[in-house]
Parts: sequence; C-alpha cells; structure tokens
Amino acid sequence: MSAESSGPEPGPLCPEHGQALSWFCCSERRPVCAACTGLGGRCRGHRVRRAEERAEELRNKIVDQCERLQFQSASITKYVAEVLPGKNQGAVSTASAARELVIQRLGLVRSLCESEEQRLLERVHGEEERAHQSILTQRVHWTEALQKLDTIRTSLVDMLTHLDDLQLIQKEQEIFERTEEAEGILDPQESDKLNFNEKCIRSSLLTQLWVTAVLGSLSGTEDVRIDERTVSPFLQLSDDRRTLTFNAKKSKACADGPERFDHWPNALATTSFQAGLHTWMVNVQNSCAYKVGVALGQLPRKGSGNDSRLGHNAFSWVFSRYDQEFRFSHAGQHESLALLRCPAQLGVLLDLQAQELLFYEPASGTVLHTHHTPFSGPLFPVFAVADQTISIIR
Repeated sequence: MSAESSGPEPGPLCPEHGQALSWFCCSERRPVCAACTGLGGRCRGHRVRRAEERAEELRNKIVDQCERLQFQSASITKYVAEVLPGKNQGAVSTASAARELVIQRLGLVRSLCESEEQRLLERVHGEEERAHQSILTQRVHWTEALQKLDTIRTSLVDMLTHLDDLQLIQKEQEIFERTEEAEGILDPQESDKLNFNEKCIRSSLLTQLWVTAVLGSLSGTEDVRIDERTVSPFLQLSDDRRTLTFNAKKSKACADGPERFDHWPNALATTSFQAGLHTWMVNVQNSCAYKVGVALGQLPRKGSGNDSRLGHNAFSWVFSRYDQEFRFSHAGQHESLALLRCPAQLGVLLDLQAQELLFYEPASGTVLHTHHTPFSGPLFPVFAVADQTISIIR
C-alpha cells in the first residue's frame, strides 16, 4: 500500500530550535528561524527579512546578471567577429608599411654610403695620382740635375788635368760660371707634395656613420678604473675608483709618491691601450670644469708648470670644459669647439689602428671632435676636474 504525498519535502530546520528556516538575517548573512529572531534569539535586534523575499531579490539579481553576461557575450562575439579581423588587417598593413619604410630609409642610407664611398675613393685615387706625378716630376728634375752636375764636374776635372797655368787663368770666368751654375742646384728638400695626404678621406658623414656602427657593434665600454696612486690631493676618489670629486682644500691624507699629481687636479686610469679599438664614457653633467682624454705614461706629475698640465704639453690630448667654453687641447694648442649644448655624458673613442682620437655625445652619437696623430706609445685614459664631480660610466 502506498502513502499519498502530503506536500513538498520540508526544508532544512534550524539546528537550535528545530523550526523552519523562514527568515534571513542580513547581519549574519544566513537563514534563521522565527525563534532566532524573537525574544532571547541570537538574531534579536538584527535586520531580518522573509526568506522568500531575499530569494526573490537574489533571483532578480541572477536575471540581471544573466542579461549582463548575455550583453557581454554579444559584445565579445562582435569584437572577435568584427574588430579583431580589422586589427589583424591593420597590423598586416602597418607592418608592410613599416617594412617599406625600413627598406626605403636603409636604401637611402645605402645609396648615400655608396655615393660617399665613390666620392672618397675618387679623392684617394686623385691624391695618389697627384703624389705619383709629383714624384715623377721630381725624378725627372733631379735626373736632369745629376746630369748637369756630372757635366759640370767633368768639365772642371778636364780643365784641372789638361790646362796649364796660363790657360787655367784664362778660363777663370768659365770656371766661375760653372761653379755658380752648380751652386744654383740646391739639395733636395722634404716636401709635403711628395707625400700622400691622408686628409683626403676626411668626411664628417663617414665619421658619423663609422661612430654609429662602432657603438652599435661594440659589446660594451672598457672597464676603466682610476689609479689611486695618481690622484691629485685636490681630488677625492670613490671606493669603486670611478668617481672623482674636487676639493678646493688640499688633502693631507694623500701620501706623496712618484705617480701622484701634486698640483693640477689630475688622475690617470690603471690600464693603458696600445692597439685596437677602445671606448669609455664619463658622466660630466655635474661639473663645469673638467678635462677628459688620453695621455702618455711619461706625462710629468710634479709642479705647477705646463709640463703636468693636461693639454699644455706633448704628452696629453684632452677635451675640456670651462663654464660655457669647450675646446680640444694638445701641446699648448687649443681649438675652440662650438657646441650647441653642454653634454651630460662624454664618450671617448680611441682607434689606435687609424691613430685617431674621437670625442662624442653617447645620447645622440654626435661627434664633437676628432683628432688624427701618430701616437708614440701606450695611452692611458686621463681625467681632471676642478668643479664638483665626474664619474666613469660602466
């Protein structure tokens, strides 16, 4: 025999009172029974609502959320179907235009390089031909001079051996003329016209492109450190041996030694270079008075004379700043440099194969000055600062 159903299954009951959970406590965020909300109940005084009202409120929220999800799904579907294909096509088109721009610009650079190469090679060929013709002209001239001298000498020797006293006296005028003619033929002198002039390959464009290529190809700058034995007593050296700070008052803590500069605020690096390509950078933005460059190891260290003053002797080549004045100095010769702005960083590039020293601004790659000279020995990075601080960048 089966029992008839008396209605829906009863829901869970309150574990404390055994009554139906027909209320919802908003304070505790849980369903409770009527006894819980009454006198002595744990939820007395709390904000409560009928359970079916709270359920209806949640149903409405779910409906609203489903509608929002439907709208969101429709928006995403539209984005995937309409926007992304356009974005993809835009990326393809932009990438294609970017490729064309790269090819166009590098093609222009390549064309310019080829034109500059042709121009410079033609100048080299022309200079070679000029030097060759000058040498040929000199060869012809001195060959004729030798023949003339030989003729004069033969004539004088013939007079000396075949003429008697009276005949020799009678030839005095001729002897004088021959001697005068021989004296008119001067000894050969060194002439720049006979040398190939390497300045023919000087080109600001080539230098700029070369510097850009070098800086792009080098894995990094040299790890230049300052030799504390050389640091002037007017300078303070940082613990990492990369920063020099000027002190107007001479330090008494520095022990004097043969390597130390005792007057000018100079310092040498620990390492020297005698071959290859080298570059290092110096932060100079905090100083209005500094010198950066290279020097031979035999640079004098003592005294207040120009012998130990950077740029005022034959042992040093430096880029310097004094307030708003910039210049390149060597052996007491100072070349003013017209800079549009004060560099915050100064780069030094030393190419010992080409015997070239170059100063540049790392941020823009702008070449500030180049100097060509045959260096006579290993070169040390050299520094001087008479205002604030400069630091070697690593």
